[in-house]
Amino acid sequence: MREGPDIARVAALVADPARSAMLIALMDGRALTATELAGLGGITKQTASSHLAKLVDGEVLTVEAQGRHRYFRLAGPHVASLIEALMVFSSDAAPPLRTGPRDPALRKARICYDHLAGEMGVRLFERMQADHWLADDLTVTERGNNKLAEIGLNLGNLPPSNRPLCRACLDWSQRRQHLAGRMGKAILDRVLALSWARRLPESRVICFSPEGERGFNRWLG
Repeated sequence: MREGPDIARVAALVADPARSAMLIALMDGRALTATELAGLGGITKQTASSHLAKLVDGEVLTVEAQGRHRYFRLAGPHVASLIEALMVFSSDAAPPLRTGPRDPALRKARICYDHLAGEMGVRLFERMQADHWLADDLTVTERGNNKLAEIGLNLGNLPPSNRPLCRACLDWSQRRQHLAGRMGKAILDRVLALSWARRLPESRVICFSPEGERGFNRWLG
């Protein structure tokens, strides 16, 4: 008799090439229609609808109706973490030290569901650990709260949620960890609000301006 979670069921849901292409397309946190996802998956809308129904039934995606359209999005950050981790192990880059996306902009900074990933995201998380913004259990220290206050961020003002405040997420391109959770989202939101960076349209790329990158690095110390 089998014990434990049925990982085979989840693995089967994401293993199909068309479904995996659609899931990766949703990694930037957007909600897309079946027509849009069909194009991204290289399949017909009818085939996409069948795949999407399976993903919704398997609680990998959620769907929301607005007018005549139905919008699909990842069921939560736990799904994004799963996809990001699978991307780590499925990179087809040939040289052993060149992992993740070939696009330098994606490797440098990108959105992973709703938080900062890539070189900039890993640098942030490693600084937070090395400079004791975070304790070993990823709780925020007094120094961490002070550093967040420097960019106008007060964790006490975050909306209540059952989602973890801080969580490590394995980075696709860096093979190290970046910061996820509500704090990861809040920091990325603040980086964008400060105009240190902007999100490129129809892309996962987070583009830092030269001045914004200097501001980010000064904040990290």
